[in-house]
Amino acid sequence: MSLKPQPDSLVPADTLRVAKAAFAKGNPYLTLHDELGPIFEDADFTELFSEVGQSAIPPWRLALVTIMQFRENLSDRQAAEAVRSRIDWKYLLRLELTDTGFNYSVLSEFRGRLLAGNVEHLLLDKLLERCRELGLVKAGGQQRTDSTRVLGAIRSLNRLEVVGETLRAALNDLAVLAPEWLQRIAPEAWYQRYGRRIEDYHLPSKPSERTAYAQQVGEDGDYLLNCLADSAIAAEGQALPTVQALVTLWQYHYIRIDDEGGSSLRWKSNQEMTKKTPTIESPYDTEVRYRRRCGTTWVGYIAHLSETCNDDACHLITHVVTTDASGHEAQSIEGIHGALMTKQLRPDEHYVYAAYVDAILLASAQEQGIETIGPPRPNPSWQTRTEGAYTVEQFQIDWDNKQVTCPEGKTSSPWTEHVRASGDPYLFARFSHQDCGDCEARHRCTKAKPPAGRTLHLLPQAAHDALARARAIQETDEGQKRYHRRAGIESTIAQGIKSCGLRRSRYIGLAKTHLQNMAIGAAMNIDRLFNWFQGVPLAKTRVSHFKALAPA
Repeated sequence: MSLKPQPDSLVPADTLRVAKAAFAKGNPYLTLHDELGPIFEDADFTELFSEVGQSAIPPWRLALVTIMQFRENLSDRQAAEAVRSRIDWKYLLRLELTDTGFNYSVLSEFRGRLLAGNVEHLLLDKLLERCRELGLVKAGGQQRTDSTRVLGAIRSLNRLEVVGETLRAALNDLAVLAPEWLQRIAPEAWYQRYGRRIEDYHLPSKPSERTAYAQQVGEDGDYLLNCLADSAIAAEGQALPTVQALVTLWQYHYIRIDDEGGSSLRWKSNQEMTKKTPTIESPYDTEVRYRRRCGTTWVGYIAHLSETCNDDACHLITHVVTTDASGHEAQSIEGIHGALMTKQLRPDEHYVYAAYVDAILLASAQEQGIETIGPPRPNPSWQTRTEGAYTVEQFQIDWDNKQVTCPEGKTSSPWTEHVRASGDPYLFARFSHQDCGDCEARHRCTKAKPPAGRTLHLLPQAAHDALARARAIQETDEGQKRYHRRAGIESTIAQGIKSCGLRRSRYIGLAKTHLQNMAIGAAMNIDRLFNWFQGVPLAKTRVSHFKALAPA
């Protein structure tokens, strides 16, 4: 397909006349076209197409169709049918009423081109760019961010099912790659054991039988990998995603034991899996991860949505981030700030949930001119839960001389600087055993075995001060009232889930899921812009009739 950019066209006369008559009271797509004008241009997608070959459908139209598709939660077939049959779609796309549209497969190909060119962000960023030109969104002001779970487009499997299904998926891919080779090395029992999806079998229920079954699957998988390593198709076979998943999962669920007769595998017990690290949950989408948060468990991804929340402006989605479910929220906030600054949409105040608040990030955001507002996690030490105990806040810190003075007046030795496994720096201060050994307040200060003294792990000064300031603000009534502004992002998430299908991924893989979430963010902005231009006020929080009778 080749792209030959065309000059901007106008809405055909018949389409304009019929659409204005049919939607006299307004329509989101008509309003979007009339108020914003052209959002995308063919030149935005030039690098995605060849210079020779059959002419492609104008990509600016396909970008709009993609956003409208997710706004109405339509399949590719339904979206292509809407292009053929709906007047409001033809108006925004500037098509003749008699235009027959295109085949639905074009949408999938266009999404593939966006991903290949790594430009899926254009779906949202070009809309924001046009809004910024019109003064509908700008840098400064207030923004808020929160996240929600996105379920992967796979079936959740238990340990026994995931290893069995991964081996079956690898066998299927190898059967396509090298059928004769696989037929030679596969035992006859495999056709019965892995001929159908693993969940279709009646798996053993007794613990001993389940362990024996898992052991058999492990030995089969190990045998397959050994045969593959010694074969002529080793390079091609080991490059298959399902085979790579097989290798990863066998290292995770099995232990290799070396003895006099050689090496063998042993199925790990559940007790040995207590310290679980993120790993593959399905051979069909190796990027989904397991997550437990606030009592909710899921396998999939996390979508982070940021929006403006100034009282006197249109509330627009400004940034969308998609991560696998194992990624903690605090790991995303720095990237969100960087992206907003790149878009020239840096907020002055950023309201976030507690999971996003990190002392070092509070300090770095402040250096960028962003005040991050959110409830810091409380100090987990036993001293904060014991009345009269000496918390770290009661120690006087001499930053210049690198020393700490305790409430009893004793001074620590100069602290040393260290780095945690996460890469974050910290300061280690220690009090001598002579000072702490016979101290009358020792029981209120430390539980270390005598004669060891009190030790402190301190944050760098900027992070320490930022955390103390954030905690002090949240303890005041004014700070709590100010933080109420964050709650509005929950209705944004609800809109994305109920109207646009944000809760479930349609596609396999993180990149495609992120494209979906980008399109959903742009789609929600269409409704918000329409309501803004129509003068529709923001809805108030719903209150039941009984709750409304409560005394003020």
